[in-house]
Amino acid sequence: MARVRDIEIGEVPEDVQPIYERFAGEYGPFLNQVKVFAHRPPALKHIMGLLLAMSDEQVLPKRYLEIALVVVSKLNECRYCVAHHTPRLIEQGLTPEAVAAILEPEVPGFDETDMLVRDYAVEVTNNFQYIRDGMFDRLKQHFTEEQIVELTLRTALCGFFNRFNDALQIGMEDGVVADMLAHGASEHDLPG
Repeated sequence: MARVRDIEIGEVPEDVQPIYERFAGEYGPFLNQVKVFAHRPPALKHIMGLLLAMSDEQVLPKRYLEIALVVVSKLNECRYCVAHHTPRLIEQGLTPEAVAAILEPEVPGFDETDMLVRDYAVEVTNNFQYIRDGMFDRLKQHFTEEQIVELTLRTALCGFFNRFNDALQIGMEDGVVADMLAHGASEHDLPG
């Protein structure tokens, strides 16, 4: 249970209810997070709304997005995000073994672009003020500038979500860990 009470959909302004409902449903099993965000309807509207709009446009292939999100979440040891995004990453063609080894020097089944995304997510999370131009030269060989901006935004935003979830101790929704296990991942893949 979170450190603050859950806000139900009927307690948020009507103009925010569609975002609440859509984010908690079709975007994924993030209802507990939405119930906490709902304490601040502008945050729910604009932050969750931003994620929905980016999902609708999808300029960055999901495989690369999910690699970045799992990397950041593992680096920050956010159980909530690792559990939620591991099945999504496996659905993008990665094996559970690759997900388990995602922070290792060699990741089974990763190609050059996968490794680049992984390394960039590590840099944005742990070394953001010292990223060299060479990293961007490499990124530009595989991605448009629009995709690089989205990758950077979503990587940095994931760090925000990791901190938000853990600071407020947002609990795991029923079935999330079971879904992760059903995709072949192990509970040992979860931090902590």
